[in-house]
Amino acid sequence: MNGTWMLIVVATQAMAVLGTLLSPYVGNHKLLIIFSLGFFLLGGMFYILFFSLILYRFLFFHFDPEELTPPYWINMGAVAITTLAGSLLILHAGEWSFLQEILPFLKGFTLLFWATATWWIPLLLILGFWRHLVRQVPLRYNVQYWSMVFPLGMYAVATFRLIEALDWQFLLIVPLVFGFFAIFAWALAFAGLARQLTGAR
Repeated sequence: MNGTWMLIVVATQAMAVLGTLLSPYVGNHKLLIIFSLGFFLLGGMFYILFFSLILYRFLFFHFDPEELTPPYWINMGAVAITTLAGSLLILHAGEWSFLQEILPFLKGFTLLFWATATWWIPLLLILGFWRHLVRQVPLRYNVQYWSMVFPLGMYAVATFRLIEALDWQFLLIVPLVFGFFAIFAWALAFAGLARQLTGAR
């Protein structure tokens, strides 16, 4: 049980994001918003389910540091894209009166997911420190390191949309910083790939 299970959440919330973004450009936009809200709630339910199982494994099962692979960062990326989906629904609430009626629920639920994404970041950094510096697992390029790029970039985008949805301008520094972190992670992963392809030691 690791972060790859969270790709189910990512795929579900991607449908919610797509539907919300397309809604202003189709005739029956209300139907598309209903579709997006359904996927947002379904993805949230999936996240809570898989999060519980992964946390249970963390707390009650022994695992070797080699098992703590980069896809665990998808745990954060999945809840970040959930935050993005919720923020977009809040921003498009004017397209359907029912969304306006449940706006407090949407805001609270979206903020809960953003707080969960934020909570994952220091935990994953601590686990990475334990894996590479305490247990001395070598830091070598692996294709799995690309799974760290998406969560960092998604957290930046999701936070930016959350700022728009809640008008919380004081958080603007967060997406700027994590945008640079995502670019840096992409550059490191690309450098590792290039080094592997060229056979450099």
